[in-house]
Amino acid sequence: MPSISHAASIWRAASISYGASISHGASISYSASISYSASMTDVRGSESHPRLGSGDAEQLPDGRAETGEQPDHEAAGQGPLRGLRVLELGVILAGPFVGRMLADFGAEVIKIEAPDQGDPMRDWGAVRADGPNGPRALWWPFLARNKKVITIDLRQREGQQLALRLVDECDVLVENFKPGTLERWGLDPELLRRRNPRLIVARVSGYGQTGPYAHRPGYASAGEAAGGLRFLNGFPDQPPPRMGLSIGDSLAGLFALQGVLMALYERDARGGTGQVVDVGITDACLAVSESVTTEFAKLGSIRQPQGVRLSHVVPSNLYVSRDGRRVVIAANSDSLWQRLCSVMHRDDLAQNSDYATDAGRREHSDELDRAIMTWASSLDFAELSELLDEGGVVFGPVNSAADLVNDPHFALNGSLISMRDPELGELIGPGIIPRLSSTPGVARHTGHWELGHDNDEIFGEALGLSTHERTTLRNQGVI
Repeated sequence: MPSISHAASIWRAASISYGASISHGASISYSASISYSASMTDVRGSESHPRLGSGDAEQLPDGRAETGEQPDHEAAGQGPLRGLRVLELGVILAGPFVGRMLADFGAEVIKIEAPDQGDPMRDWGAVRADGPNGPRALWWPFLARNKKVITIDLRQREGQQLALRLVDECDVLVENFKPGTLERWGLDPELLRRRNPRLIVARVSGYGQTGPYAHRPGYASAGEAAGGLRFLNGFPDQPPPRMGLSIGDSLAGLFALQGVLMALYERDARGGTGQVVDVGITDACLAVSESVTTEFAKLGSIRQPQGVRLSHVVPSNLYVSRDGRRVVIAANSDSLWQRLCSVMHRDDLAQNSDYATDAGRREHSDELDRAIMTWASSLDFAELSELLDEGGVVFGPVNSAADLVNDPHFALNGSLISMRDPELGELIGPGIIPRLSSTPGVARHTGHWELGHDNDEIFGEALGLSTHERTTLRNQGVI
């Protein structure tokens, strides 16, 4: 297994290459880009939102900041969403995932947490790293990166009034509570949009805001099952296992982000108003289910779990190298099949008319899989991957976290990035995707650990509350 020390050497090299690329790209794109709303007049008549706070910090020799801030390149925001202000009310994953992606591309995301405990994601997961204030969960620093965090008790009337005042200053509100929660807090989206007609409200829930199941609470595990994804996972005649990730939450977050961006385009390019974006986890799972429901509705055919191989396109299966590495080889088109035969030096397979088409290969899938497995198992992974790569055959190793961190590809192209957390030091995690050539996103800082880290800035600068007023609210448990 790749070692941690090997990973460290890769990341030392990658930080030079990746850091130089980001710095160069930022210096070019920043001067060419304009604030998102610079050419748009909002409902209050201003040309764009003033950015709240500079986030200035002493820079280290490598360009990072002592407080965990990345170079800010003149402004706290960078990217195509500069000037966009977002209020995030979400917890756990789906809503905060939307907020993270918006923040990655320059939006000013203000995350509201409960004063007594904050977002449970601060302490989510079994793996901990020791810091000066005790063990810390490792999910929070990347999920909350680039965000400003404030505390408001939305169960109190005073807290609801503060939230309403913030809504007046925002372009987007993101939430992922059980349907009806906002309404119970006096934050009904229709009320919010009457106050701020340009407001876009993104709502992520288990089953969406309408329908017989809308009232049900939802998590990714249940949504993936109810949305049909889990049925297709695993092997025939076995209980369907769950993927080791909350993929339903992330899918719902991506669709919500898509909806927000489309709603912004409608509002700002076509002169429209704000609107509600409604996404259920089950909706997102169904949206990526290919022709599964169509096959049943038209023909009564129910697609079944297929294990490690695709039975309808051959060969596409999991094979094992001589040194035990699992590799997916997908030669599931006529041209790719010919390339694989060439790499394997199997002219007999290439010239056999029984295997010339996908239909023929499906009929002989077992014998073809045996031939490929025999060949793959005779080679160590390094040689196997080199041959497949040179031959133009589609393949992919089954990578663990160790494999990913130790693979220079993911460091050098920015799929993974290194950030410095003020408590935990250097952390490696997901990069900013997609990569934009002219207005790339920037990872400015990891998630703030202190609850209400930006309270004074937001409540003082944005809402104009005096020090005495903020102290009173804090003593009352409102903030």
